[in-house]
Amino acid sequence: MILFPAIDIKNGKVVRLSQGKFHEVTIYSNDPVATAKNWQSLGARWLHVIDLDGAQTGEMKNISIIHEIAKAVTIPIQVGGGIRSEEQITKLLSSNINRIILGTRVIEDKVFCKKILNHWQNRIIVSIDASRGIVAQKGWSSLSTLKATDFAKELESFGLTTLIYTDIARDGTLKGPNIPAISEILSAVKIPVIASGGVSSLEDLKQLKKLEPKGLAGAIVGKAIYESHIDIQQANQLCLQSE
Repeated sequence: MILFPAIDIKNGKVVRLSQGKFHEVTIYSNDPVATAKNWQSLGARWLHVIDLDGAQTGEMKNISIIHEIAKAVTIPIQVGGGIRSEEQITKLLSSNINRIILGTRVIEDKVFCKKILNHWQNRIIVSIDASRGIVAQKGWSSLSTLKATDFAKELESFGLTTLIYTDIARDGTLKGPNIPAISEILSAVKIPVIASGGVSSLEDLKQLKKLEPKGLAGAIVGKAIYESHIDIQQANQLCLQSE
């Protein structure tokens, strides 16, 4: 299982939202590049970088900072937030960015989704961000009519090789991950799943680690590491433990 420290960027700063609410913002750093280098120095094996302005508006606003992060670290990074075109994906994948996270565009356009997966299958992740089992879109500002499990199955049929599942109600709350919802997604598909939302402690990671045999590939952690509830080095040791 891989621990993914989250670097969410809004107006050039590292922030965390509470339950995806853009008006409930906590700023943790004015320097996303330094934050990325710090997580790498503490042993992070991947970074999860999101342009929150892009997620909200549909147009990446912090792309120059993301390129700086990609140049500054040697560990792989996955990037999302406002990536809506084939041209954007091409540019990002040619600039030290290892995987692209898609959301809203693939919900709205299945033809686009199939085309992108056909071109870059192993370098595309789709993030299923759900509220009470229903998929959200446009930076979590609106709900679709899709059930998360149905969407996951459909994406798998299109050729998706990895997905992220975020429980919006838990994200940024430190209330613990939604284990039943994550388990439901794992039961619905055979592809690896990365869990996001609510992780607050090593105990939470232990609970997620139990789902590794069912296909849980990693956990995205944000607020808990910024507020020192989780030590990255200890968390990495836990995640790397064999059964």
